[in-house]
Amino acid sequence: MTADDVRGELRVVIADDQVLVRTGFRMILMSEGIDVVGEAANGEEALKVVRQERPDVVLMDIRMPGMDGLEATRRILGAGDADPPRIIILTTFDLDQYVYSAITAGASGFLLKDVSPEHLVAAVRMVRAGDAMLAPAITRRLVERFAVPTANPRTEALHKDLATLTPREREVLGLLGRGLSNSELAARFHLSEATVKTHVARILAKLNLRDRAQAVVVAYETGLIKPGSL
Repeated sequence: MTADDVRGELRVVIADDQVLVRTGFRMILMSEGIDVVGEAANGEEALKVVRQERPDVVLMDIRMPGMDGLEATRRILGAGDADPPRIIILTTFDLDQYVYSAITAGASGFLLKDVSPEHLVAAVRMVRAGDAMLAPAITRRLVERFAVPTANPRTEALHKDLATLTPREREVLGLLGRGLSNSELAARFHLSEATVKTHVARILAKLNLRDRAQAVVVAYETGLIKPGSL
């Protein structure tokens, strides 16, 4: 029996200060057999519900009264839990400094609040499976706008970690930064998708990254790829 057999298919917390947003998302998810185990109207409530319910995925609004979604994301993912929830940021603005900051803090991607029901359900299931929820074109534009290579302890450590990558892994990371999917990477390198997944997993492990969203940020922050490059 797996952990999901014991806990249910998928457990989600929705944090948004708009009741209609929470209600709509809850109805969509529950109609697809996804268990919404809690709701929150601000960051403080989100922290409490997450501690109590230990969900698999949190849908986190950025702008909420009191503690905002960015700070709540930082606290949830920085709490030192062995298996923290995956966080998807909810926003009305795709090119947003707060969204970028949330992704650098460890969020697995973002969704616009007018997302279709099908896309919402697919995104929740995708991040639960360990993938980042990326809209490649938007994410690349987001990172290109806000990621600036800087000399600080974090990027210095990342540069050292980059040295542990093989030439092929560095090449794969650069293409991840441009938003290529596993199937696109497989076609580019004439490899199987299984081999590509192995390369990606090794990159994430060597750089101590949670998922592809952070890999995109790292590729730009370290200067591995330049904004506007093809």
